[in-house]
Amino acid sequence: MPNNLLITNAKIVTPTGFSARKGSEMGKLKIFSKGYVEIEDGRIVQVGEAPYPKSNPGFNHLDAGGKCLLPGFVDSHTHFVFGGERSEEFSWRLKGESYMSIMQKGGGIASTVRVTRNETADSLIAKATVFLFSMSRMGITTVEGKSGYGLDKETEIRQLEVMRHLSEAKDRLVDVVPTFLGAHAVPKEFEGRADDYIDYIITEVLHEIESRKLAEFCDVFCEKGVFTVPQSRKLLLAAKKHGLQPKLHADEIVDTDGAALAAEVGAISADHLLQASDEGLRMMAEQNVVATLLPLTAFALKEPYPRARFMINEGMAVALATDLNPGSCFSGSVPLTIALACIYMGMTIEEVITALTLNGAAALNRADAIGSIEVGKKADIIMLNSDNYHILPYYVGMNCVQMTIKDGRIVSQNS
Repeated sequence: MPNNLLITNAKIVTPTGFSARKGSEMGKLKIFSKGYVEIEDGRIVQVGEAPYPKSNPGFNHLDAGGKCLLPGFVDSHTHFVFGGERSEEFSWRLKGESYMSIMQKGGGIASTVRVTRNETADSLIAKATVFLFSMSRMGITTVEGKSGYGLDKETEIRQLEVMRHLSEAKDRLVDVVPTFLGAHAVPKEFEGRADDYIDYIITEVLHEIESRKLAEFCDVFCEKGVFTVPQSRKLLLAAKKHGLQPKLHADEIVDTDGAALAAEVGAISADHLLQASDEGLRMMAEQNVVATLLPLTAFALKEPYPRARFMINEGMAVALATDLNPGSCFSGSVPLTIALACIYMGMTIEEVITALTLNGAAALNRADAIGSIEVGKKADIIMLNSDNYHILPYYVGMNCVQMTIKDGRIVSQNS
């Protein structure tokens, strides 16, 4: 039978539970020193310590050689479907240009929009597939992908259709979770008319996304110079009526009270949060909104890192993601994300593991199915090249994932 696997002689390291871990609970991991995992038809049916069960007929057997098994990483914030690249803008930033000043002179998101509108679906699929291959080798088994590089109905739909194609591939390496981010910027056709653009999305785009089930979430760039809190609120409440759960890019450049808005509308997550206020973060904690932090973006923009330690101490659920995108963060490096979180954000490696697995799954409304090595969950598992999970931040920017298992199948191996 396919996807039947017995893994033995493994050091299993995993958070536990079927919802996000908050506050001090993020640092608690369950460890099986001489563990095994039995997988049937891509699902975990047994987890435990030696003695190991006998391998049933039709099951493959993998001896882990004492190495660490972790849940597959969940990258819960990316923009990996797009056309073109913006390396020249990166050089501008190195010379002192700010992210917002580049946007104001026609670069930034608008630059990628111009290219993406002219890309075919096949071209977008080919480029995105390369990213997925790289993700799998770093241990990512589920990734969220955002649209937002069309800013018109046709291209936004095309991006979401590409994600559907990738998520339905029988030989997929990574599960793709689609998010509609039509409110990523104000397109040139609506320049100076952000209110009208929000109305356009609500009246012209949301219904088709709902009827074709092209996305699970609706995101908005709630930021000074992009979309205001009232505009963001209007869109997210309309999206909820169309069956899309709210997400926000919140308080990245300045504090706009985006964190408070996330709590108000019942967002599943608010992301970035570099400038979020104490009060806004506490409101998120009260409403169980996951704080998705993106240290690679802060690194690339030379901005202060998000206050992970404060958030965890306040009882929040923190997730980590890469924010792979063509502009502010052209990196999907999980190893560097881990190192930055530990070195500059004050997170313990145990908290980081939870943030990249179970809490990332919760930020995608999937904590009941993935994010931990537990009976009943999908067999999305990675094996490190060591028996010591503390090497994750120690390997600064270097990959220590030896094997990635997706739905009980070995999908990538690193020598």
